Order: sequence, then structure tokens, then C-alpha cells
Amino acid sequence: MISETRLILDIDGIALEACWWGCESDPTLVLLHEGLGSVGLWRDFPARLAARTGLGVFAWSRAGHGRSGLAPSPRPLNYLHLEAERVVGRVLDAAGIGRAILVGHSDGATIAALYAGGTWDPRVRGLVLIAPHYFVETVTVAAIAAARVAYEEGGLRQRMARHHDGVDELFHGWNGAWLNPGFPAVLDLHGHIAHIRVPILQIQGTEDMYGSLDQPRFAEDAAYCPVETVMLAGAGHAPHLESPAPAMDAIADFVERIAAHEKPAR
Repeated sequence: MISETRLILDIDGIALEACWWGCESDPTLVLLHEGLGSVGLWRDFPARLAARTGLGVFAWSRAGHGRSGLAPSPRPLNYLHLEAERVVGRVLDAAGIGRAILVGHSDGATIAALYAGGTWDPRVRGLVLIAPHYFVETVTVAAIAAARVAYEEGGLRQRMARHHDGVDELFHGWNGAWLNPGFPAVLDLHGHIAHIRVPILQIQGTEDMYGSLDQPRFAEDAAYCPVETVMLAGAGHAPHLESPAPAMDAIADFVERIAAHEKPAR
């Protein structure tokens, strides 16, 4: 059975909930959650990933998510950039993480790409980007607009409130940023992708309502580093939960190849 260790990190006076699964390892698989995610909303994925790879898995809830302290309000349009620039490296420091492979989902994948492409951090040895957003698409805006209706008129708020202390601030901060007419000018990762110097694995569901196949193609065209893309037929925006076996196989194979490449020659 995979062990689970909860902890609290203090970053700029904000308490961030965090968790380790398995033993601390080098490298560590560091999870960055989606726009409405948290430590708990990874569900059983971290424990299964630790068991499958034999590596330690670490995750935290960003400010305003889960049981972490609230984020400053209102949320700026460059909130993803600010998270990459001001928080990710400090979380790695606070958790004592050496070499890391960043595993991001949706907004978390965007943050991981922004960090790897905007900060020279030799600890980062690879990126697993699940349903990433590199630019704003019409389909994404439509899905996020539909989420607002589900939150205000359906049961989404009640479901989210079970997982987040500041549910209204979180939802409206995320939703308002993405639906702001100025957001597409802010979210353009072309320059960041071109500066990433570690291997990338992209995992995308063919039925993702939040992003089209143009997202992974964007990285394939813009990157100078090795990029692999795994398309999972029938999966939506959470392919690691909807098609867990092939997603886990792809991640484990990618991680094993990175680890093998870094082993000293005999």
C-alpha cells in the first residue's frame, strides 16, 4: 500500500496544503492540478502513479484551492504566469525536492510549461502535460461559459464546495479570467515552448471539450526539445482519470526513459 503524508507549506504567508505519496525519490513526480483542482481532486491518480513508477509523487493545492489559504483578489489575467514565476520554484525548495518531472493537468500543464520555458531550473528533467492550454481557443471559451451556467444554475457549486474552502472566490476568479476579452492576448506560450530544453510528453483526449488537437500540435511546431504526443480515443479533458491504464502506461514509459538516460554509464 502506498503511504500518504500530508503537510502544510508556507509561501508568502499563505498556507498551502500538500501531500507526498510513496517515498521521497530522485527524481520526484510533481503534480500541478487543473484550474478548479486541488490535492484531493487528483483522486487515486497519485497513489497509482507512485505504485506504477516506484517514484515519490508530490502535489500541492494552489492558493485559493482545496484547503489552502485564499489567494489575493481579484485574480489578475496573468495568474498562470505569476504562479510559474513566483510559486513553483519556491514550492520545490520548501518541499526539498531535487530532480523533478513536472506532471501538469490543464491549467497546471500550462503553469508547468511556463515554468520550464521561463526559468532555468536544472531540477526539472521532463514535463508531462495533460490536456494543456498554450493559447485560448473558441471551444475553450464556450466550455468555460457553459461551466458558469452549471455553477450558477446547476449542481456544480455544491459539488465543488465539498472540495474547496473558498469555492466562490475560486470559481469566479478562474471563470472571470478565462472569459475576459483580454485573456487571449495574455495566454500565448509560443516563446516559452521554444525555450523548453527538456523532453515533453503530451496526453490529450480526442473528446476534450476544453481544447482541440491544435493544442498539442502547437507545442510540436513551437518546440526545439523532444515532444511526444499520446492521443487517447474517447477521453475528454481528464484523460488520466477517464482512460487511466493507457495514460499511466505512457507516463511510466516516459519517466523510465528519462531515468535510464540519466543513469551513469558503467
